[in-house]
Amino acid sequence: MLLLSPSSIFAPPSTIRIRPSPIKSMAVNRSSSAPAQRRNGMSALEARISLVIALASQTSSLSQKLLTELANETAKYVFPKRIFESRNLEEALMSVPDLETVKFKVLKLTDQYEIREVEPYFVAEATMPGKSGFDLNGASQSFNTLAEYLFGKNMKKESMAMTTPVITRRTQSDGEKMEMTTPVITKRAEDQEKWRMSFVMPSKYGSDLPLPKDSSVTIKEVPQKTVAVVAFSGFVNDEEVKARESRLRTALKGDAEFQVKDGALVEVAQYNPPFTLPFTRRNEISLEVERKQE
Repeated sequence: MLLLSPSSIFAPPSTIRIRPSPIKSMAVNRSSSAPAQRRNGMSALEARISLVIALASQTSSLSQKLLTELANETAKYVFPKRIFESRNLEEALMSVPDLETVKFKVLKLTDQYEIREVEPYFVAEATMPGKSGFDLNGASQSFNTLAEYLFGKNMKKESMAMTTPVITRRTQSDGEKMEMTTPVITKRAEDQEKWRMSFVMPSKYGSDLPLPKDSSVTIKEVPQKTVAVVAFSGFVNDEEVKARESRLRTALKGDAEFQVKDGALVEVAQYNPPFTLPFTRRNEISLEVERKQE
């Protein structure tokens, strides 16, 4: 729409000046600002969409990481490793989880037992309630106490890796230094009818282990030692241990190189979690030995 001034109606065409309509001008202004507003609106929407995608991606990555870690941990038990020589069919069927264990060297292998030289290691241990090293309630309490320390109930609040095996062992007395040979150990003081359970600590820490928050947990270093070992499958009980200890002591009496060390008491190592099939479980009893004097 064009607006003409009264004086310009009769003016020559060349002198007539045309002014744009305010209505059209306003329309043009509105139309020119609309795309900018739409662009701003789209940018905000795109930002929200990008944020949602980023959060979803992050959540997915975290889930994948957790699933990967879970799969890796599960694989350690589903696909166990074999680090022991098999002397018979029973031992051939045994397996142990793919976890760190105490390092040792086999010095001698016979049909009845093997002699190992065990490297030094550190343990965390706790006294077990009850008079039996294989009492379910007592073993569970001690295991849980040590597991809490291992998985973060310590001064550094640091979670450490699980190791194998779990060991149950008798010891001479509370005041005597205890010598052990594998990750989780239970031992008894003969005079006080006390048992102790010990976890072998991951080797990467050495002596620089986090201090326990629970005063019932203590840290000890186990020196190098030589032991005679017999492996067996199934679940462990007191009668089984006594019978196998007796047979091992009898067999060692005929060994020309090694003899049972004075005061040595049996130690029982269990390598597998409870859900492992009995015939694939690996348990060991051991006695500390020394070379005979020539």
